[in-house]
Amino acid sequence: MTASENALQLVAIAAKAADAKGGEDLVALDVSKPLPLADAFLLVSAGSERQVLAIADEIEEKLAEHGTHALRREGRSEARWVLLDFGDLVVHVFHQEERVYYALERLWRDCPVIPVQIDGPSEPA
Repeated sequence: MTASENALQLVAIAAKAADAKGGEDLVALDVSKPLPLADAFLLVSAGSERQVLAIADEIEEKLAEHGTHALRREGRSEARWVLLDFGDLVVHVFHQEERVYYALERLWRDCPVIPVQIDGPSEPA
């Protein structure tokens, strides 16, 4: 099983939004095989709690414009690791220190990487 077209489109929109707010080290993973409830993860790093929140807000706004709303949000009060669940896509916005500590890339290392393209359109024309 591979990530759905919808998940890939959501990854592209979310990655572009994260980049627009200075998100770093963007990594998308196809988790459709081991997880029945999501197709993709997007991991993003930020240098401060304020930036974590700004990135999370921008991702939510851009995906809402696309008609996709978060089903669940966690971690906003501490702003060290914000999780945004959009169904097919789960976005993890980390403070840099938490990203290193939790090392989700290592935990999910058997999952294929989805190429993240920042330049160009994020939605089909």
